[in-house]
Amino acid sequence: MGRRNRAGAASREDRQQGRRFPMGETSPRAEREFDIVLWGATGATGRRAAHHLARRGAENGVSLAIGGRNRAKLETVRDGLAGGDTIAILVGDSLDAAFMHDMTARTRVVVSTVGPFALYGSELVAACAANGTHYCDLTGEPQWMRAMIDAHQDTARRTGARIVHACGHDSIPSDLGVQFLQEAAVARHGKPCRRIANRITRMKGGFSGGTAASFVNAMKVRETDPDFDRLSQDPYALCPEGERDGPDGPDRMMPLEVSWDADLQAWTKPFFMGPMNSKVVRRTNAIMDYPYGRDFTYQETALTRGGIGGWWAAMSYTLFGRALLIAMAIPATRRLLQRRVLPKSGEGPSKEVRETGSYEMVMVGEMPDGTILKARITAQGDPGVRSTTLMLTEAALCLAEDADRIAVGGGFWTPAAAMGPLLRDRITEHAGLSFEMMDDEPG
Repeated sequence: MGRRNRAGAASREDRQQGRRFPMGETSPRAEREFDIVLWGATGATGRRAAHHLARRGAENGVSLAIGGRNRAKLETVRDGLAGGDTIAILVGDSLDAAFMHDMTARTRVVVSTVGPFALYGSELVAACAANGTHYCDLTGEPQWMRAMIDAHQDTARRTGARIVHACGHDSIPSDLGVQFLQEAAVARHGKPCRRIANRITRMKGGFSGGTAASFVNAMKVRETDPDFDRLSQDPYALCPEGERDGPDGPDRMMPLEVSWDADLQAWTKPFFMGPMNSKVVRRTNAIMDYPYGRDFTYQETALTRGGIGGWWAAMSYTLFGRALLIAMAIPATRRLLQRRVLPKSGEGPSKEVRETGSYEMVMVGEMPDGTILKARITAQGDPGVRSTTLMLTEAALCLAEDADRIAVGGGFWTPAAAMGPLLRDRITEHAGLSFEMMDDEPG
């Protein structure tokens, strides 16, 4: 199915985001007291982000402040940081619009770990957009992302604020991985892949209380928001207005189906965050004026293995996932899971899980002539906390240290559209990720 908008005509959001600042001019208010403020430094992810930012920032003289609502907890975090005596503490509330305005006016970049973002992130994004302050977070909440884009795109474009959501495991590996494979396709064949299937081949780790809280909040919002399911299933929900039609079908979080991957000779199963990551990849293509093509298709699932054993493993996981979604949608069982199963706010996986975790994805791209290209993206560390923390903080450092090398101006961007190879180089060197083409390996 082709797009219904005029061929070759950019949407209003595309035209707005096409604005560029001259090299070195990143916003009308470039001189700030801090280079980076980490908001939410006392949570499971925030504490680890603080340590990584302090260590990495000290290497290059980045001025850092940490913020949150509890001074005693913030002081405890600061006491354990490299160069802690030089790090400022900012105490305030996420719902205090005046405080958020003052805080964002003092820094060039804000990086936030405070979720659920639909509950605690809106005032901060509004303030960053108004003050020309660059921003990144680790949200996986597409409904909230859509709301922020609609509310603040014009302001961010005007002030020069670069707003970049989804800078954790959701959705940097998927977004930058697709960009990496497409760059290779163009370099080798002069054209991008017409379709890419992303297969999660290994994932070992846990998740934090913040992630659990975001999921719980999404289930609550679903009960009262009549548009929740429509937006969740719309594959182009994050694309600009007028650019929301294309060849991909609905994004279903846990469909009762498994499929056979002929390229990798194995069964696939639904991947829980596939719908979120896919929306980000499609937004990247749209706001960059379709470098992957207007009929580009993208799918993200997890891989099991071949044979009847692989089919049963995929189907068992699918049935369990569907049962969990049903349980989370029922208030009584949701409360039970919160009390007995899900991690609490501020909690996260153990140090052993964080350090020994890892993940791998294989992207299979098909050229217009049927030629198959494959890329592998691997990472060390638990994806939900350790790897996410490293990627998020490198995104913040990229916005701060590479500001004059980022080609795009103000607006709401994806990781690939805003930072692309700059961020890919950083997370390869400092966050334990690798990107490689699989040239000589059999399917």
